[in-house]
Formats: sequence, structure tokens, C-alpha cells
Amino acid sequence: MDLAQQWDTPQLSLLGTRALLFEAPGPLGLENQQRIWALADYANGLPELAESVPGMNNLMLVFTTLPAEPEQLFRQLLVQWARDERKTLQGKTVELSVFYGGELGPHLLDVAEHSGLSVSDVVACHSAPLYPVYALGSHPGYCYLGNMDPRIATPRRQTPLMSIPGGAVSIGGLQTGVSASAGPSGWNTIGHTDFIFFDAGARPPVTLLPGDNVVFKAVGVRA
Repeated sequence: MDLAQQWDTPQLSLLGTRALLFEAPGPLGLENQQRIWALADYANGLPELAESVPGMNNLMLVFTTLPAEPEQLFRQLLVQWARDERKTLQGKTVELSVFYGGELGPHLLDVAEHSGLSVSDVVACHSAPLYPVYALGSHPGYCYLGNMDPRIATPRRQTPLMSIPGGAVSIGGLQTGVSASAGPSGWNTIGHTDFIFFDAGARPPVTLLPGDNVVFKAVGVRA
């Protein structure tokens, strides 16, 4: 998604026959995401709600029966949003060992060229922050992370790759993330980690949750 939202007020749209999507205004940040988490708690008390799913600057609400007047519900959500309530999640911090570049990080040089930085500076910028997990999505175990250094922001690739391996560490626009399993991607893959994000036989099956934090540790670099 584009982190620089093009509107100044929240938006509401229908998703299929039983769901609504509340989209928050403004750029992605921890404070906005904390407001989304708080709004999800509030929405859990709505009648006929089956599930609330926080996303990146948005909240999906799934109902057993869609409200007869979605506009009234939207006004209710707007009032709650305006209260500026925030929820803080205190999770664990996990360090991921990453090998940057080489065959499993084929776009590291592209990110360096786009940013005007050296390869070592790109790695230093990428491995310096503490990355909060804002939401899960895209595929099982995948974490949407915040707090990437904007100096290494790189547009998504014009031609997506048909498949990248699980553990691929990539940059897309102002975001970075790690593929939890193999699949297509239009992001710039700069490295690889052996960390396991999803195990169908585990309880819970996902290793990281919103409120957790990720630190990338460079264990090798190959341009």
C-alpha cells in the first residue's frame, strides 16, 4: 500500500457482502497504528461483528449480517476515531540473522544505486532500527513492519518475480519485510534469514504477533 495516504479523513468501503474496511488518514506510524488497535477493541463490541482484523492503517470488520445502515456505523467509528484513543502492545523482541546480498539478495545493489548509498551503508541503515510488527497479512506469518530508514526506500520492481524463497528480506517503497513462505513478489530482495515465521503444527502457528519487535543482525554481506 501507499504509505502517504491521499485523504485527510477516514474512509469506509464495502468488502463483499459482509465486511467493511475502515481506512485511516495520514502516513503510517506507530501512533496511528496504536489508534487502529484501539479502534479494533472498540469494534469488537459492535452487534453482529464476527471478526475485526487490524491492517496497516486500516481495520477490516467482518459481520455475520452487514449493518442495515453502514453510514450510521461509519459515523460511530468516526466519533470513536476522533477520541484519539491508543492501545499499546508490549510484545517480545526477536533478532533475525540476515545474510545480505549474494544469490539470495539479488537486489541489494539496486537499492544501493537508487539510494545513492554504498552497499555497506544500505546494510547499516537496514539493520539499525527496531522494527515494530504493525499487522499480519499477505500470507500466513507475514509481518508488516514499521520504522524503516527512509534513506533506503526503493520503489517496487516494475516486473515482479514469479517466486522468491521463504526468508527473503525485501524492501518495497517505505516498507521492509520478510517472506514467511515462497511466493511471487514485486519487492527488492536484499538478503535472507532462516527464521521460521509460520508452522502449521504449532500453537499458535505464527511466531510473531502485532506488538512484537524485529531486529535484523547482519551476519554476512556479499555485493
